[in-house]
Amino acid sequence: MDLGAVISNNPIKKDSWKTVLTLAYQSLGVVYGDLSTSPLYVYKSAFAEDIRHSETNEEIFGVLSFVFWTLTLIPLVKYVFIVLRADDNGEGGTFALYSLLCRHARVSFLPNCQLADEELSEYKKDGVVSNDKNVGLRLKATLEKYKVLQRVLLVLALIGTCMVIGDGVLTPAISVFSAVSGVELSTSKVQHRYIEVPVSCAILVFLFALQHYGTHKVGFLFAPVVVTWLLCLSAIGVYNIVHWNPHVYQALSPYYMYKFLKKTQKGGWMSLGGILLCITGSEAMFADLGHFSQLSIKIAFTFMVYPSLILAYMGQAAYHSKHHVIDNQIGFYASVPGKIRWPVLGIAILAAVVGSQAVITGTFSIIKQCSALGCFPRVKIVHTSSKIHGQIYIPEINWILMMLCLAVTLGFHDTKRLGNASGLAVITVMVVTTCLMSLVIVLCWHKNIFLAICFIFFFGSIEALYFSASLIKFLEGAWVPIALSFIFLMVMYVWHYGALKKYESDVQNKVSINWLLTQGPNLGIVRVPGIGLMHTELVSGIPAIFSHFVANLPAFHQVVVFLCIKSVPVPHVKPEERFLIGRVGPKEYRLYRCIARYGYRDFHKDDLEFEKDLVCSIAEFIRSGRRESVIGIEDIETETDDKMTVVGTSSSNLDGIRMCEDGEDFAEMASTSDLMEIKSLEKPRKRVRFLVPESPEIDIDAQEELQQLMDAREAGLAFILGHSYVRAKKGSSLMKRIVINLGYDFLRRNSRGPSYALSIPHASTLEVGMVYHV
Repeated sequence: MDLGAVISNNPIKKDSWKTVLTLAYQSLGVVYGDLSTSPLYVYKSAFAEDIRHSETNEEIFGVLSFVFWTLTLIPLVKYVFIVLRADDNGEGGTFALYSLLCRHARVSFLPNCQLADEELSEYKKDGVVSNDKNVGLRLKATLEKYKVLQRVLLVLALIGTCMVIGDGVLTPAISVFSAVSGVELSTSKVQHRYIEVPVSCAILVFLFALQHYGTHKVGFLFAPVVVTWLLCLSAIGVYNIVHWNPHVYQALSPYYMYKFLKKTQKGGWMSLGGILLCITGSEAMFADLGHFSQLSIKIAFTFMVYPSLILAYMGQAAYHSKHHVIDNQIGFYASVPGKIRWPVLGIAILAAVVGSQAVITGTFSIIKQCSALGCFPRVKIVHTSSKIHGQIYIPEINWILMMLCLAVTLGFHDTKRLGNASGLAVITVMVVTTCLMSLVIVLCWHKNIFLAICFIFFFGSIEALYFSASLIKFLEGAWVPIALSFIFLMVMYVWHYGALKKYESDVQNKVSINWLLTQGPNLGIVRVPGIGLMHTELVSGIPAIFSHFVANLPAFHQVVVFLCIKSVPVPHVKPEERFLIGRVGPKEYRLYRCIARYGYRDFHKDDLEFEKDLVCSIAEFIRSGRRESVIGIEDIETETDDKMTVVGTSSSNLDGIRMCEDGEDFAEMASTSDLMEIKSLEKPRKRVRFLVPESPEIDIDAQEELQQLMDAREAGLAFILGHSYVRAKKGSSLMKRIVINLGYDFLRRNSRGPSYALSIPHASTLEVGMVYHV
């Protein structure tokens, strides 16, 4: 079944039960692949070195008790019942929480924010009356007042994001390696040594090599594989419980955790680093929320995943409680009956590949979000499916992940150190989620601050215990996620800092409106037919590059559009709210500002369709007759927002102006409503017609302006690409010179250009560069 056909952004109440159950079934393959493979390595990691399995069974039952309560409190209570409710218009993840906070308190570092963005339909704020209004307002005021706290909040979100990327390296390694390790029970130690690592690396290379095809071509297999794996876990678990130890359920009592820690002491505390792997993949429930619905994810976990995992862990404990002398280490495959060991091995490898696939695509998604919000260098983003939203492929990141994954597998080649590394990455993401979630409870849900304190104290204490047990193994593998996160964090922060300084320089050097008014309608030069499309990051004012053109070129275009393509802190912007259109200067100057707004999960259209929407939005703005959008001298600083009109794309505004070019059927386009055709008076090279509704009537000035816009479109578009370079000014500190002159400059030179510039014809492009000293 096509996943795109059943995904809906409507509230859960509007979803039929058939849709919800279908989504729940498909979420098993996309969301729970990683979590469902954790039984492969949890017991093996817990008993790696720190504790030993004794005749009293206190260790194995203590580990089972810890696993049961950890699975119950973190994925079930925290995520299913609390965190999933903190969605950002249906989207989840670390950056969704951060953007949610940015909309309820002015803590965003996005440089070109506008008040008009708060009028977007998805920029909603809960209207719940606060039970502790004064405390919430004080907390909000404190965050908005101190830039240091805003930076701490940003760094916290970036740390969580970096650990997710690190998890994209470590999860495929440990999942595939643990699945393949099942061959050790059927081969000698010598043979096993030469089979396990090469086979794991071959599967990983194959997995990453298939990424460019997209998951939609093999996605229909994901859910059946995971369902088969979960049923296999449940069946083996029930068999081991009934056959070996029917009384193993008694170990679910918290008393066994006390006995475990009392006997093992420091060794038991350090083994918690392996036990926490039972919740690896839990964050995916929240991160992949945008592809499904809250109810479907809750149903899948509560009624399928959770019982299957508990039975699997109980079955392993029941088996090992009767087998104390084992040649091989304690693990999943030892508890599998010998007759079905090879089929189970095959299913486990498939399940590990599915779980790894979900983590890799999740890494692509969060890097796209970071790039959209200006926190990651621009990379090439390929949309692998035209039907299923959000399925993307990033070539550079894919090959970097593959090289790092192979390096980790070859370097560690054992479950113990891979588990230590993966555990720290998993628990760090959860700690970040807990911290951000406590702010969401107060600022977004307007609940009593006592509830937020209880939330962060209860879950934070549990996660701090696991975090300390993972961090203590720094030299035994836990350094890997810290090193990876530090590298990615430096890249993100240097890029964000450099981009912010570049925008501040653009703002400081923008040209005054007085200069424009003194030039006159012709700007002191010849205005030639055509549309000059000048890209700028500014949402107000005239970019300095424009004055540079006017001062050095003898002619400029008849119509000039200052285009700003910006991201806003919402997941999606509706097509009918895509553009903000306004004038720059008086009407006769024919200067327009167009701000195209995208959410951090939106993808840009192809260039031809975008150009058509852009011209139609300007034409619709002219037809609407917003005379008050003329900017006077006194409006130098208040050019935006109240002077601009929200205009949708041509496909979303069926009652507005549409454009017909050569090769398009005019009769078909005009058949849906009564339209008036404005034709060019001259025979153009490329015929363009505006289809304008006959009512309301358009005044003569507007018709003349539309005619000029149409003539300019027929003459063609020219793209003026301005490149601003920043250098540290003399007297700057050594750190600033390193960050700006070396770090940011290196990232800028090796990152992709803006997406809109990739397919622009070179003959229609004019580029200019300016250097700012900051």
